[in-house]
Amino acid sequence: MLENNAVSSSTLKSMFPRGANSDIYSDSNIMSKFTYAIIGTGAVGGLYGARLKKAGHVVHFLLHSDFNHVRRHGLKITSVDGSFRLPKVNAYRRAEDMPKCDVAVVTLKTTANHLLSSILPHVVKPGGTVIVLQNGFGAEKKVSRIVPRATIIGGLTFLCSTKIGPGHIRHVDYGVLTLALYRRDGKAGGVTPLMEEIAEDFRKSGTPTILCDDLVLARWKKLVWNIPFNGLSVLLNTSTRELMRNPHTRALAKTLMEDAVRGAAACGRKIPASFVDKMIKDTDKMVPYNTSMKLDFLNGKPMEIESIYGEPLRAAALRGVHLPRIEVIYRALSFLAKQTSLKQYDRS
Repeated sequence: MLENNAVSSSTLKSMFPRGANSDIYSDSNIMSKFTYAIIGTGAVGGLYGARLKKAGHVVHFLLHSDFNHVRRHGLKITSVDGSFRLPKVNAYRRAEDMPKCDVAVVTLKTTANHLLSSILPHVVKPGGTVIVLQNGFGAEKKVSRIVPRATIIGGLTFLCSTKIGPGHIRHVDYGVLTLALYRRDGKAGGVTPLMEEIAEDFRKSGTPTILCDDLVLARWKKLVWNIPFNGLSVLLNTSTRELMRNPHTRALAKTLMEDAVRGAAACGRKIPASFVDKMIKDTDKMVPYNTSMKLDFLNGKPMEIESIYGEPLRAAALRGVHLPRIEVIYRALSFLAKQTSLKQYDRS
């Protein structure tokens, strides 16, 4: 799901022209030295993993509810950049049945990260790489503790994609993937030859990929959008368009963005005021959109409250900076999540 509009639709369309749609499965002869494991074959992992597979890479998919369907029928991608089917993929229900791979791409929601300690040791080769393709802040640190010998790369998606049926992904716009190296000391990691090779695999498979030299900065920039719009869309039960049309919520969203910039500064990352203005203008141009957090709430699924709010708040507080307005959103969402959980328990 799209969780940031940092790259405009017009820019993407000029950089990466749309391809002609095709429902015919084709497999190129691209040879890669990397094997890939997709941990969570949903709207994001399903699209990116299927593209890698279609381009000729060896890809192994870990699934849950869709396992039986995908094992029998494969994956179907309906995309503005070209539709295709993969009638046969390497599908697994259990991580322990998967081969160890060079690169594991984690696309689970952060609410399921407690499962990673029982997954990653089975699927990552010694000295391999884990790409943490998730929302929020702090997941890379946890992953590095699970697989301490692995190279950890943080990933950020700018993507409008949904799973509309078992093994069926619909991609309607955007698609840029940003990758940045995680360093345990929190410093900028720069761009390495390994990152270049992985990025080239994604690019050749049809996924525009940008390499960033500072993961912490990239995470905070994404939070500038995620913090106001995820929480407010749930608490006020509305879309991004309505939030921007009302002068009160528009001002509130901008204030929360500015607080996120203060959080980034506490972590030693400077985000200019012009970036906030750009986010406001870009959001004005968006089609009416329900954030991933709102969709999770409406579907009775756990919300990514800790990764999007709790972890950034704690990171800033450790450096003596408190963000009370963001904390209000955090506390209100936590209350709502608890009440929803109690209601579901009462109905069971």
